[in-house]
Amino acid sequence: MSLTLEQKKQVVAEVAEVAANAHSAIAAEYRGLTVDALTSLRAKAREEGVYLRVVKNTLAKRAVQGTEFECMGDQMVGPLMLAFSQEDPGAAARLISDFSKANDKLIVKLIALGGKLLDASDLKKLASLPNREQAISQLMAVIRAPLDKLASTLNEVPTKFVRLMAAIKDQKDSAS
Repeated sequence: MSLTLEQKKQVVAEVAEVAANAHSAIAAEYRGLTVDALTSLRAKAREEGVYLRVVKNTLAKRAVQGTEFECMGDQMVGPLMLAFSQEDPGAAARLISDFSKANDKLIVKLIALGGKLLDASDLKKLASLPNREQAISQLMAVIRAPLDKLASTLNEVPTKFVRLMAAIKDQKDSAS
């Protein structure tokens, strides 16, 4: 069933709005996946804050024009599913990477991040990026490390003094 012109405009507007606010995008070929597999992928995408949409390539090319994902337009061929990370840059990559482990028919074709087209083999690198909470905890650990080191260094002075006094006491006790 083909879309009317008005429906096509709505699809392009919806995808363009999502693309304008997204952090990263992945285009994957979904040929051969069952309906159940696609349904479970869509459910996981909703849980993880990933916008997932199957769009005709001509409409997708129009939707990404003027966004940082415009670099993907020329290489959109075949049946593609677009996944946009809305919350953190690695969310779509983690979703696709995890799903493709169990379903080898989902093949990543294009990855875009920060206006640059990445190689499909960079999916693992993008998937390994920390999410917001992990990044904040790593930053806090880096900030806290010097303070912890200072506290332990300052604590060593009285500890060494106490050990010295105990050693002197033991030496005097053994001498008498």
